[in-house]
Amino acid sequence: MALIPPPGTPIERAPRTDESVDWDLRDPDVADFVTRGLLLTTVDKIAAWARSSAIWPAGFGLACCAIEMMHMITPRMDIGRFGAEVIRASPRQSDLMIVSGRVSQKMAPVLRHIYEQMLEPKWVISMGACASSGGVFNNYALLQGVDKIVPVDVYVPGCPPRPEGLVEGFTLLQKKIGAKGQSSSRELWTAAQGEGRS
Repeated sequence: MALIPPPGTPIERAPRTDESVDWDLRDPDVADFVTRGLLLTTVDKIAAWARSSAIWPAGFGLACCAIEMMHMITPRMDIGRFGAEVIRASPRQSDLMIVSGRVSQKMAPVLRHIYEQMLEPKWVISMGACASSGGVFNNYALLQGVDKIVPVDVYVPGCPPRPEGLVEGFTLLQKKIGAKGQSSSRELWTAAQGEGRS
């Protein structure tokens, strides 16, 4: 049974435990911050934040870069801490395609078909010099960049790039997806407080 205080009873505020979590909205600085609208958000931004925290990649390993891509899911790199627990085998279960290695003219229609099977929203990471620009293979048999057939969101350079480079590209994609590169309200508030103290 809930105890309801009778009308007119003064409401006592619970003591603060952590200044970084508990904000007093009666404080003039916090009230000014709230009225400027920095604590408000939209459904689109919340959805973008949720998408950026649960990216499911589909590996499209075509050459030596695929070995480095596989290293990304090992315990040492642990891509699961970014919300991408395992590389999916089905394009219908994934929203990120990581193209690693050189793309031949025969493989290009297959890659495009798999990209079209992915559900929206979808993103592409071009991993390595061969996938990004053809690398050292400048001939008729290979595509000179995967961006000729699918739109690429993040390019990870290298021959082959280290797994750390791919993780950096992955976090860059997360920033691009979530909040469109804008700072969170807590980051803006902390920055504003830091400028006031200086």
